[in-house]
Amino acid sequence: MLRRTPPDASERGPVVILATMELDDSLGDDEPERPLLPPDDRLWRHPSEVADHGLPGLFSPPPGGRARVWPSAFLSGAIGALLVIGMVTAVGGFRTRKIPVRSTERTAVVPVDALSPASTQGDQIVRIASRLRPTLVQVKLDSGSGQWSCSGFLFRSDGFILTTAQGLQDARHINVTMADGTNHTAGLVGTDPDTAIAVLKIDVDNVTPAALGTATSLQVGLTTIALGMPPSVSVGVISGTGRQVQTKDTPLLLDMIQTDAKVDAASEGGPLVDGNGAVVGVTVTLDGKSYATPIDVARDVANQLIVTGKVVYVWLGVDGDDLDAATAKSMNLEGGALVQQVHDSSPADTAGIKPRDIVTAIDGMKVVSMSALKLVLRNYRPGQAVTLKLLRDGKEQMVKVTLAERPAKL
Repeated sequence: MLRRTPPDASERGPVVILATMELDDSLGDDEPERPLLPPDDRLWRHPSEVADHGLPGLFSPPPGGRARVWPSAFLSGAIGALLVIGMVTAVGGFRTRKIPVRSTERTAVVPVDALSPASTQGDQIVRIASRLRPTLVQVKLDSGSGQWSCSGFLFRSDGFILTTAQGLQDARHINVTMADGTNHTAGLVGTDPDTAIAVLKIDVDNVTPAALGTATSLQVGLTTIALGMPPSVSVGVISGTGRQVQTKDTPLLLDMIQTDAKVDAASEGGPLVDGNGAVVGVTVTLDGKSYATPIDVARDVANQLIVTGKVVYVWLGVDGDDLDAATAKSMNLEGGALVQQVHDSSPADTAGIKPRDIVTAIDGMKVVSMSALKLVLRNYRPGQAVTLKLLRDGKEQMVKVTLAERPAKL
């Protein structure tokens, strides 16, 4: 049975000693490891001392009986524990440190290339070039006129490549080297001299193609990047749109983009990209100047070559120029295509379009220049009807026109 060891006056100590109990007399009393504090220095007196002071009913033994041990021990321990907790709390032993947290707005964290710590234009160009490099290819060919080398880029995940038509018309053997160094024999899908575009096919699948943009909103002065293989990067601006270019070796090329980014012979056929890294043209060098076929035109030509093996052009039957900025401002217009000539018996002639008419939209799509007019028409096929929004003598009119196939000789 549990039994409390009666304390001596000299051994009265702290509450821990007061609550000490024996399991059996046979176990004996363990002597303390160090001397107890003098009675005057103790924080608590033994319950027997309190009992001596005659607190009735608490520690006093019942009449004629022995004092109950467990109430005294329990209460002593509880009071001692409360005192210890109070002392520890007073000196900060249980204190929890509070760290103030400032409320901040959550924002998305944009990963930054370790090689490009700052968001500068130069860093942006490096990122664009790095992202597009896996899509670039080097084209080497043997033809009747000798060996030729140019660039190209993957524009579909199933191995179709856009490049320049220069030198490819009579190619006998075409080899393509990809950015990872692998070599492939390429097949010639077709060429279109009128746009300086050619399409090749290599036997690969699930490759990442270049992102194609649009040239319809390009303006003079915008920054462009010309890429080629082996890896080459040239930065410039658009110096002209809607250019008509012809050399002794090429037919008349319409709607060409001109840039002052340097495009050498090895880089021809590579992509011309905008500041977002989207392809806006396929580069070509003509009379020492750098041009690009608008990607809208190149994409349409490529799709036709892949599907039918030939290219068909729609014909509206007008020639003209961009509406000048001063006239556009005076008419509260963003721009327009100014008609200067209407071909006899053409769809435009049949629909009643006249010189000096200003075309501002086709089927709701804005037209801000003659180049934009021709590019929008690339989305249609012969026999389709379109609705032109135009201004004639300052009055708005809607004219419906059925497009035709462009004559072979125009």
